[in-house]
Amino acid sequence: MKHGIRILVILLLASFLAHPSISNEPVFPHEMPTEKPGIPMSSATERMFQYPAPRVQDNELFSQFKYTRLKGFDYSNGDGTISRRDPSRPIRVNGKYHIWYTRRHTKVPPIGWDRAREATEVVPSTDWDLCDIWHATSEDGVIWEEQGVAVSRPEKPSPGWRSVCTPDILVWKGKYYLYYQAFDEPSGLRGDLCPVSVSYADSPSGPWKHGGDAVIPFGKNGEWDQNATHDPHPIVFRGKIYIYYKAAYNKWPEKRDKYAVAHGLVMADDPLGPFEKHPLNPVLNSGHETTYFPFKEGVAALAVKDGNERDTMQYSKDGVNFQIASCLSLTPTAAAPYVPDAFTNTKDGRGFTWGLCHFVNAGTPRKSYSIMARFDCDLSRDYDEPAFKKTGVWHRPEFYFEQGMNTLREHPEGR
Repeated sequence: MKHGIRILVILLLASFLAHPSISNEPVFPHEMPTEKPGIPMSSATERMFQYPAPRVQDNELFSQFKYTRLKGFDYSNGDGTISRRDPSRPIRVNGKYHIWYTRRHTKVPPIGWDRAREATEVVPSTDWDLCDIWHATSEDGVIWEEQGVAVSRPEKPSPGWRSVCTPDILVWKGKYYLYYQAFDEPSGLRGDLCPVSVSYADSPSGPWKHGGDAVIPFGKNGEWDQNATHDPHPIVFRGKIYIYYKAAYNKWPEKRDKYAVAHGLVMADDPLGPFEKHPLNPVLNSGHETTYFPFKEGVAALAVKDGNERDTMQYSKDGVNFQIASCLSLTPTAAAPYVPDAFTNTKDGRGFTWGLCHFVNAGTPRKSYSIMARFDCDLSRDYDEPAFKKTGVWHRPEFYFEQGMNTLREHPEGR
């Protein structure tokens, strides 16, 4: 009997020595820690504590997005002659929401960037060619009433004579400033070589006065933003005007299929400039249209469509050095959130719960046009809707089958 016990002890000791993981070393607990534990962890586990919350459902910078069709906009029965896209962020003035957006109303649909040499004064090359900037108002953010042209194309050869598009709004010391792209040639002729202009008014209803051209300077030859400063997106941060902008580089005019996209930052004390580029530009390595907003003591950014970090929410305490805060799905394209404190110089940004966006494939390839839509979400510190924090959102099989192999050839690459 004693001999048997001795053999059992030897076997147990040998088993223990053969499995060094069986020890008194601390392991990751079953109950989720609220702070990073002081124990050895894998790289993936350590990254959990770099996000705003280790559990995504508790992350204030994570949300699902739900979409609603807007009312009040006519699209000429989808024949491709009327398009609305690139909405500005809504602002609320005297009980009404105001937006500005790219509006195209042409006799024919766009013929495509690759046929830009065939474009005329009545035939657009792209969906953002031959456009004006329009103004609309709403009481609820769903039903809108068009108020007419805010900024129209000036006479040739003034900058923007070909098209003015992609506006966004700044409210500064009681005045209103619209920043937008001003094209001097059909988009696609040599790419999207396009600077940013600005107009200003004492009222959201205008009239709008021209305030300057090329307010965001191009980079020098060979620099990443040498011939494009797109999608101007202003906020007020640390007492200054910050405008984030996009540039597509490693493309045009020599090539198109190798393009990359990044975002830069310019700063000024006056809405009309001069604007100074940040020395660390580009400040975001991914994302198509620009979406930035004050959040806590810093700035958050939504990156969609382009780059290794597409479909992420990012955050920076200084508005320059961004880190991924969450990964997202079904993100709004050209997101224009309603951010009440975007221009208040807040040091405690609260986030948002809704905004506008666009869909660029509302029509067919031969009748191409875009529509604007509303999205709702929970990216606000003052709102708590668990349904927006769910990670298990299921779509019917048809949703996935619509992404079949034929779509690789049907949808041309965007800007």
